[in-house]
Amino acid sequence: MGDTADTIMEQWGAVRPELDSWPVGVVVRIFRASRHLEAGLKDYFTAHDLEPWEYDVLATLLRSGEDGTLRMSDLAGAAMLTPGALTNRVNRLVARGLVTRETDADNRRTVKTTLTDEGRRLAHDLIEGHFANELSLIDGLSRDEQAQLATLLRKLLISLGE
Repeated sequence: MGDTADTIMEQWGAVRPELDSWPVGVVVRIFRASRHLEAGLKDYFTAHDLEPWEYDVLATLLRSGEDGTLRMSDLAGAAMLTPGALTNRVNRLVARGLVTRETDADNRRTVKTTLTDEGRRLAHDLIEGHFANELSLIDGLSRDEQAQLATLLRKLLISLGE
């Protein structure tokens, strides 16, 4: 049984048989899987009145240590965002009362973002369901297949410079 990627590769084979369409099979499958995974994550967080990026920021702060505080530059790196994009997101989380943002008293150029009690509670309350949701999204693979895929994707991401 084939999938969309197989169809695309067959079509390229008919139109341009001299081309090796093999990479299409890998890239298209990763791309399509990513879209399905993103939709599954969005559905879970939408049901809890959050955007996935909001939970990502809260979870990054939660796993950063006991006090749930990070410098904005460290948070931007962990979230793979530009400082401008992160500032906008943090502003929205501040408005919701989930984080605070303060200038470091020792270095006025350093801004720190900290989970509020409400933000910490929300992140803790959602993590088990989030992990269960992620597991349901990949349960079409055995645990060994999941581990193999994780290893291969890690290798791919490292080769891409991540």
